This record gives sequence, structure tokens and C-alpha cells, in this order.
Amino acid sequence: YPHLTVKNNMALGLKQAGTPTAEIERRIKIASAMLSLEPYLERRPAELSGGQRQRVAIGRAVVREPKLFLFDEPLSNLDAALRVNTRLEIAQLHRRLRATMIYVTHDQVEAMTLADKIVVLNAGRIEQIGSPMELYNSPANEFVAGFIGSPKMNFIDGARLGETAKTIGVRPEHLTVDANSGAWKGTVVHAEHLGADTNLYLDCEKAGLITVRIFGVYNAEPGATLYATPDAAKTYRLGADGKVLR
Repeated sequence: YPHLTVKNNMALGLKQAGTPTAEIERRIKIASAMLSLEPYLERRPAELSGGQRQRVAIGRAVVREPKLFLFDEPLSNLDAALRVNTRLEIAQLHRRLRATMIYVTHDQVEAMTLADKIVVLNAGRIEQIGSPMELYNSPANEFVAGFIGSPKMNFIDGARLGETAKTIGVRPEHLTVDANSGAWKGTVVHAEHLGADTNLYLDCEKAGLITVRIFGVYNAEPGATLYATPDAAKTYRLGADGKVLR
């Protein structure tokens, strides 16, 4: 409510429910600390940024400690650092309150890190339901396989590899590279050095443009020749309908 301070916005639902003042103060203190809102408790919404308003909205829900939370992309307006912190706090809140949370997001990292169970929707249709690792290890189809995982799964025309399957899928982290030999000869197009990881983009004679994720530092200059080899046990075969072939 624009005419109320942050503190009073967070307290309103509790006051209407007849919650004791001391309990209201306690819950606001916990929620505001969790969401880094302490400096803004006496401000009004017009004095806040979009991200700060988003945190106030989360805080209003948190202080009520309901049995069911519905979060509709609550972190979308937060900066990267605060998004990570708030994601952690929501996970801790979930464990502390043991409340059911329905969390809507387009961010697969949020889905993977927060969910006990994920429902993957595509144009209003349920593609698959399962735990994060079930979806990662056993995707039902190309849509789920491409949505879960970062960088996203490589999809290769099966005919290029001499396969009967329409498409072959392999995750970047399930490929290894070697300077001398391997299944697919390729040229380094670009290398992303992320510190803990290195993402290589290879243009391969057989597979086309693929992404390889290497854990740790790997020095490769654009134009260099490398050979990529997929882990056969972690390669997916997809039919013409996009479904994973068992």
C-alpha cells in the first residue's frame, strides 16, 4: 500500500488477524533481516527501487507464516548477489516452517536449487514431473532436456553421426576434450573462462557447433584443434517426436 511504510505494509495482515504486537515486531525483525530490509522499514513504496518493493512483497508473505506459499517469480527484479542470498533464505524458510511452497519461475537454477519436485510446463502442458536430479538424469523429452542444465544440452542431428535416432543429446559436462584424439574433431570458436569452470565452443566436423564444460582452468585459443568425446553412458537418443528413446 503506497501510503504505508515498509514496516506497516508487512504488519498489516498480522494486525488484521489480531496478532499480538510483540509477535508482530518479532516476525518483522526476522523477515526484514532475512530480506535486507532493515534500513528501509520507515520508507514508503515510492522511495524504494523495484527490487526493494519485490522484497517487501515477499516479506509480507513471510511474516504471516502461512501453510502454503505461492511465489510467482519473486526474484526476477533482484540483482544477482541479492538473488542468490534470497534464494538461500527462501530455502531455509521452507525447512524452518515446513510449509508447502508453489514456486513459479523461468529460471532453471532457481527450480533446481529450491524444489523438492519440479513440474515442467510448456505452453500450458505438463512435460514432466520429478525431483531435480530425476529431470537432470532422466529427461522425458527434448524440451525438458534442454531446459534443465547450464550450459544447456547439445542437440546434434543423428544423421550427421550415423545414428538411427533423429537427435543425439549430450550435456556439455559429459564431454571430454583432448588435443590429439577423440570422437569428434573440432575447432575452438570461443572459450569462456569462469574461474572454476571453462566453457569451450567447438565447431566439429561431425557434430557441428557444440559446447563443452570443463571443470577448472583449460587454456585453448580460438582456432586451435581439439577432439571431443561424449560419455556414451550419458548420451541421450531422441526420436522424431522429441521423446527420449529408452
